Amino acid sequence: MERKNLIAIACAGGVMFMTGAAFAAVPLYQIFCQVTGFDGTVKKAEKAPTADQVLADTVLIRFDTNVRDLPMTFRAEQVSQRVRIGETGMAFFDVTNTSDQPIQATAAYNVVPEQSGPYFQKLQCFCFDSQTIQPGQTMKFPVQYFVAPEIATDAEAKGIREITLSYTFYPTKGAEVAAVTPSASGVAG
Repeated sequence: MERKNLIAIACAGGVMFMTGAAFAAVPLYQIFCQVTGFDGTVKKAEKAPTADQVLADTVLIRFDTNVRDLPMTFRAEQVSQRVRIGETGMAFFDVTNTSDQPIQATAAYNVVPEQSGPYFQKLQCFCFDSQTIQPGQTMKFPVQYFVAPEIATDAEAKGIREITLSYTFYPTKGAEVAAVTPSASGVAG
């Protein structure tokens, strides 16, 4: 009888451990990807390369915008930009709440090809911060970035001459999402 209790306690402990590991896996994976650039995840940089680190080679940066289950429009002000490797670029994105209710949204990002992830680095970004957008309001968000010079010496990434930065706005967890109803109040700046 005592052995059966020990087995039951061990099984219950195993289930609790596995449940905890499942909940911890997503945030731990996200941290891992942001630190390493794995799976096309962009890294946050503290400072841009110096002028003597900027290379003559250029990379075409394309911008992709998506919205998941939100009454809003989201677009890049430019379709693409050509920047020198190591040079700081700046892109602007516009988001408009097309409903008659405030919405809370958060943007996530990724880059392709995946090999460019460790080298595409942001200095300033609106991603992962919950944004409250009022009915009819349009907000402008900047992204300041560079492609690290080390991309030129990485055997797997040195031939990359085009990178797509993709953003998706999705409802912020726990926030109510406005019904998909166009606003009659127009666009606010």
